[in-house]
Amino acid sequence: MFAVFFLILIFLLIILLLGLKRPLYQAMLAGILATVLFFQIAPSNWWSLIRSVFVDWGSFSILLSLYLITYLQRILEEKEQIKKAERDLDGIFHNRRVNTMVAPLFIGLLPSAAAMLLCGDIVTSTTDGYLKRKDQAFLTTWVRHVPEAFLPTYPAVLLMSTLSGVPVARFMLAMLPIITFLLLVVYWKYIRQIPRKPDTPKSSHPWKAAVQLLKHLWTLILMLVLMIVLGLGVVPAALITIVLALLVYRLSLKQGVLFLKTAFEGRLIGNMFLVLVFKVFLDSTGVLASLPKLLQGLPIPSFLIFVLLFFLGGVISGASGIIALGTPIAFAAVPDGGVALMVLLMATTHAASQVSPTHICLTVVSEYYDTSLLQLMKKTLPYSFATIVFALCYYLLLGWIG
Repeated sequence: MFAVFFLILIFLLIILLLGLKRPLYQAMLAGILATVLFFQIAPSNWWSLIRSVFVDWGSFSILLSLYLITYLQRILEEKEQIKKAERDLDGIFHNRRVNTMVAPLFIGLLPSAAAMLLCGDIVTSTTDGYLKRKDQAFLTTWVRHVPEAFLPTYPAVLLMSTLSGVPVARFMLAMLPIITFLLLVVYWKYIRQIPRKPDTPKSSHPWKAAVQLLKHLWTLILMLVLMIVLGLGVVPAALITIVLALLVYRLSLKQGVLFLKTAFEGRLIGNMFLVLVFKVFLDSTGVLASLPKLLQGLPIPSFLIFVLLFFLGGVISGASGIIALGTPIAFAAVPDGGVALMVLLMATTHAASQVSPTHICLTVVSEYYDTSLLQLMKKTLPYSFATIVFALCYYLLLGWIG
């Protein structure tokens, strides 16, 4: 019980500092210090925990992939590939709203936090003058993460499918109403503020524009093929793509070396590192494991208990941690839950991760739009709650249908 109380205090401290407009690194350092004090983490363990961010490939690859995707972004900026791709989308659809939605969804297929930078470029270009910066930040992260809720290119979906025994194909089909809801809520509130017609003449050759789009986005398509078809991780896929891009675009050695410097954004990578350190320290306390026992005493139905568990766990440690811990417990407690329960829990976890201070992408998009993490979380929270309410109604409907 005390562990959960301490956890609440730690998150309140982080939120308070962000609310006072302190930099993210100060809020994360305060969170790490509070975790050390409340949970009495011995000084002898500090270095090993910090070191694990570099030693553990899962953590270090996040930092490395961020740098590599930023490097690739510099190449694409130099050759104006993203701007040209935006013009291609305009040539195909001639609809600013479609451009704003489709591009982040496509880039969202890349399971990398650094993909937020590419999404930000396009959303900014299509919505400048129509949406505020904080609204652009929310729209970018919300739409970009829609594929993460149901595609097996993301480890959370594969992990829950494996632990629950629900086939991925069946889960993806059942998730379609949730995905539709995720897109409609932002379309209704934000996308409608953007005029349909762009300030460009309509193309008379949309098929040519489609071919050009493939040409200008070949680097992203190649990365997807390398990851989905060949099963490569983000880092090797990015390295291969960067090498080929340097050759195809015939960039000089001087430009390549310059990108090595400009791709290193110290504040962004530093904040990312502190978020990872905070997550490592928090995971070491074992507080997540104490949540099921605490929630089981509540006088509410089992499925609601697990909604609370997955939401709180998702906010605390992100999707993978709570899925690994909670899925076996949930499907043991609700043995006939099947695909309906998996959809409910995945939608809840997805909603929670969008307001989690340990979610790396939120740090990236906050830095990109120069807005506070707290502002972004406050903007997102009502939509996360609405997603959970919709998922609960959908779960009850699936149960009634049988």
